Amino acid sequence: MSRLLLVSNRLPVTAEHRRGKLVLKSSAGGLATGLHSVHDPGKGLWFGWSGLNQKPGTDEAAESDEWKRRGCVPVPLSRTEVRDYYEACGNGVVWPLFHSLIDRIPLRPAPWDTYETVNQRFADAVAAELRADDVVWVHDYQLMRVPGLLRAKAPSARVGFFLHIPFPAVEIFSALPGRERILEGMLGADLVGFHTAGYMRNFAAAVERLLGLPVQDERVTYGGRQVRLGVFPMGADVARYADPAPSKSRSPRSPIDRRLLLGVDRLDYTKGIPRRLLAFEHLLRTRPELRGRVCFLQIAVPSRTDVPAYKRFRRRIDELVGRINGAYGTSSWTPVQYVARPVSQEQLVGLYRTCDVMVVTPLRDGMNLVAKEFVASRVDEDGVLVLSEFAGAADEMHEALLVNPYDLERVADALHTALQMNPDERRARMRSMRRRVLHDDAPRWARSFLGALEETESALPIEHERRTRTDLDGAVRRLVVRAAETASQRLLLLDYDGTLTPLVATPGLAAPTRSLLSLLRTLAEQPATSVHVVSGRDRATLDAWLGGLPVGLHAEHGLWSRMAAGAEWTRADVVPTLPREKDVVALIEDAVKRTPGTLMERKSTGVAWHYRQADPKLAAAELRRLRSALVTLLDGEPAEVHAGHRVLEVRLSGVDKGTAIAPALDGLPDGTAIIAIGDDRTDEQLFAALPPDAMTIYVGDGPSRARLRLSSVAEVRLLLVDLARSASGQWPLRASFTAAVRAGTISAASPTIP
Repeated sequence: MSRLLLVSNRLPVTAEHRRGKLVLKSSAGGLATGLHSVHDPGKGLWFGWSGLNQKPGTDEAAESDEWKRRGCVPVPLSRTEVRDYYEACGNGVVWPLFHSLIDRIPLRPAPWDTYETVNQRFADAVAAELRADDVVWVHDYQLMRVPGLLRAKAPSARVGFFLHIPFPAVEIFSALPGRERILEGMLGADLVGFHTAGYMRNFAAAVERLLGLPVQDERVTYGGRQVRLGVFPMGADVARYADPAPSKSRSPRSPIDRRLLLGVDRLDYTKGIPRRLLAFEHLLRTRPELRGRVCFLQIAVPSRTDVPAYKRFRRRIDELVGRINGAYGTSSWTPVQYVARPVSQEQLVGLYRTCDVMVVTPLRDGMNLVAKEFVASRVDEDGVLVLSEFAGAADEMHEALLVNPYDLERVADALHTALQMNPDERRARMRSMRRRVLHDDAPRWARSFLGALEETESALPIEHERRTRTDLDGAVRRLVVRAAETASQRLLLLDYDGTLTPLVATPGLAAPTRSLLSLLRTLAEQPATSVHVVSGRDRATLDAWLGGLPVGLHAEHGLWSRMAAGAEWTRADVVPTLPREKDVVALIEDAVKRTPGTLMERKSTGVAWHYRQADPKLAAAELRRLRSALVTLLDGEPAEVHAGHRVLEVRLSGVDKGTAIAPALDGLPDGTAIIAIGDDRTDEQLFAALPPDAMTIYVGDGPSRARLRLSSVAEVRLLLVDLARSASGQWPLRASFTAAVRAGTISAASPTIP
């Protein structure tokens, strides 16, 4: 039976020890209430920190039974771990950065090793309880590494991840230490969810720019899997707010018809409370007729009270409230009423229903359920919502008065507009918002995400089940080495960029290291072994970098070839120059001007446009435009337009890696081990030109006709090291390779390119 395993930083209960006994009480937090509809203690588990440190002398068995009754699995954390993982990393770095407040990141490095350790502990706890049909749903910024760490332990698990805070623009996210590891952790999930399309687009841009992985149709291929991205705006738990029964705590109207503006927030610098108060002060200063006739009630629930930055923030608000009341207050009127403590559910509903204007103006917010709670509470279908355009809720609540919280004058104008709005307009706006809020509530949000997760493809193809990526890499290496060392002869055909060396932002930075040169020389000097490097690089570069090695070289995808060390370079039998070359160059130069971060590379009879350093969205748009223009320009000409890894290349027709290595295949004896390794579409022509029993190896994710796959350049290097150390023998190649594929010992690369 399928179970739902929820994973979050905190459990949905508050826990304390009373006289040595564990006492649990349901939490009223946003995540706890948002997920209560899908958490069945008898049919699922919830993993999280209890908030407690285990005390000596407690009855652990009795406590374990109490947790089980609640369907909870506590993940123990020490005080030091909470300080380093939660406060220093999560709240000290991730929280301000993801809310685009980069200036609040501390100067001293955060202890990211503790963040990794705690995330690994969560992953281990889930893996220990995981069953074959379970569905795992991991939540929020404290646990962004958990999906990837869990995937390493349980490759076939179905895992979802939801981020409850904004995902920032890639330029801001790039400032995060260990940014690639955070992305890799999130991509361990099968489905990654966000509140808004903007956050999802930011995440996709980060994946494209920092990991070099294309995101198409809200999907990205990572680790041999399709990871889906989705937008799932969280709703309010409207059942707690939409009860039409009057609240006992509803405040009576003032006898002098005072209007009430209300703000309800957690005491956090992202909520924009000081700017909101300054906007109200501006309203009083510029609209003196409102003095004595309007009050602002700000409820600020204490948060992270032990963090010095939050203590300073609270003092700042205290001073601001005191200043405004001192400047404008009278003996019978206090402009700002400030409540710095929690209020009960009943009191909150009463305030929502009593206020004239709800003011929700965070500087940045993932969603902000206060806005939706207010709308759900207004059973009278009256009242006005002033909402920051930087809150996730703004994407859904267009009928609110949307404001820029940094523009104090405009916020003040919006407050005045809200106070003056006629009843018909107020009710029309509120009715429209209420229909949407009541329909798209928290249970519907949870069901929507889980339904999408159930519809995702299985985490790994069937032949990959119960195998980690490392296991598969090792199986491929062992198979290739065993076949190669027992073959009568060996032929290695190696791509350069993305295969022998990692892809880099600027092509000129990919020069071979001493270790790579030494490795290639050792391979080429083995008995009965031939090594050829088949690259898109120009002839001069390959000659300068690899010309001193006893290897064959093939430049510009086979336009130029040097079959052996010391041999002359020969040119393929094609037309001498690139047709319409001046026009091609002009188009690409224009693309470089239009797209910052791109560059043009001239070759002997070709031109390439590189866009690895460009903004992914801008580059994608320019790629479509440029490719279309080049194809139209070269229609009927002996030239082709090819796309590679972040490069668009124009070259002569009839030239490809497959034709370039044809002379190397002539006269090979039976039983020769042919090993070809590449990483992009230009290598597919090489793979297609080889005999069926050749060991074609694709590097990375994505579709390929190659029979085998390695995950990275590092794995290619390991394979070449193993080959360099191997000895020859008599084991027949064809039989071993075919038998291994049929038996499922290794994984074939898929899907296949037709």
